Amino acid sequence: MSDDTRADFDAAVNMTPKQLEDWLDTDESKAVGQKDGGESTGHASGRRIVELLRKKAGDLTDDDLAHMRKVVGYVHRHSAQRPDGDVRDTRWRYSLMNWGHDPLK
Repeated sequence: MSDDTRADFDAAVNMTPKQLEDWLDTDESKAVGQKDGGESTGHASGRRIVELLRKKAGDLTDDDLAHMRKVVGYVHRHSAQRPDGDVRDTRWRYSLMNWGHDPLK
């Protein structure tokens, strides 16, 4: 079970921890996503994804695996909504990047 989750997560998340950290520091990253007054859900998830990418597989908790499945679901759903045309500077791409997936990679 956890092997499948890890493989699905690794396929969905195509940014390295460093790339994701650098992205999360940008104004573009902070400007997208659903917010409850503070940090967006995707931005918070991005920080969690960095931690997950740096964890050894044997150290993953059930909560970690649940978040990994959430990330995979989000990336798949959001990818299916790809807009027409050049997506380089779109909120759609920026939102996916908060979740560790750069559709231009």
